[in-house]
Amino acid sequence: MSNNPDAEAKKELGNKAFAAKNYDEAIKHYTAAIALDQKNCVYYSNRSACYGGKKEWATAAKDAKECIKVNPSFIKGYYRLANAQSEQNDFDAALATIKQGLSIEPDNPQLQKQMRQIKAKRSTLRRAENSANTATSSGAAMPGGGAYRNLDSSISKEVIDLQQQLIATTKEYRMVKANIMKAQNGKRSNELTKQELEKMPSGTDAKMYRGVGKMFMLTSRSDIMTHLDESIDKEGKDEKDLTAKLDYLERRMKSQQQNIQELTKSASSE
Repeated sequence: MSNNPDAEAKKELGNKAFAAKNYDEAIKHYTAAIALDQKNCVYYSNRSACYGGKKEWATAAKDAKECIKVNPSFIKGYYRLANAQSEQNDFDAALATIKQGLSIEPDNPQLQKQMRQIKAKRSTLRRAENSANTATSSGAAMPGGGAYRNLDSSISKEVIDLQQQLIATTKEYRMVKANIMKAQNGKRSNELTKQELEKMPSGTDAKMYRGVGKMFMLTSRSDIMTHLDESIDKEGKDEKDLTAKLDYLERRMKSQQQNIQELTKSASSE
């Protein structure tokens, strides 16, 4: 608990907003708490959870790292960081983070469970990638042993078609995930810029420039604020649309993997 009652009051407001899944509001309160007390690891941990709720995993990881830096013995910081790394498919880094946490508290059940889940997730993804990478020829090895050439020709063709669809879906999934991170980073950058501009007196005569391609254009403060608001709204909408598409692609990948497994299994048992 912080020795700063004002910081604790901000944290409580953040907790209420977080419980209501109002992540943006919660982030504002936790950020205010951090400004009042930068040595409290809980504030960084809670803000990391908010960014996780928004699926802004890169920013969630950054706050989790700061949490650990402030208090290396705070176990939840390792859990937050590993979760953010896992969601970015950086499984090796996530497992390394969990091992760090377990070196402090070896019997922590939350970290032990998380390690099992991440290992299983990594294995599933690797199997899918290996399966997809071997689908380009009819003689490639099929899941569970054997070879496509040992199957009935119609089934073999169907399996190969499904594998090629899985390759395309996997590529699209990765592209969408990269675009989500791009939108999140752009939105966050514009929000920080807006916050800094809001600290300046509204009647300031300071010269301001806005980047336009590779050029900088002299622009009024109000025009820059309008541009930032429009960019933040657009990036927020892009992120929402891309996240919905990512969820759809993830379901499609799982369905394609299941169809391949069921088809090859039924064929090999005939």
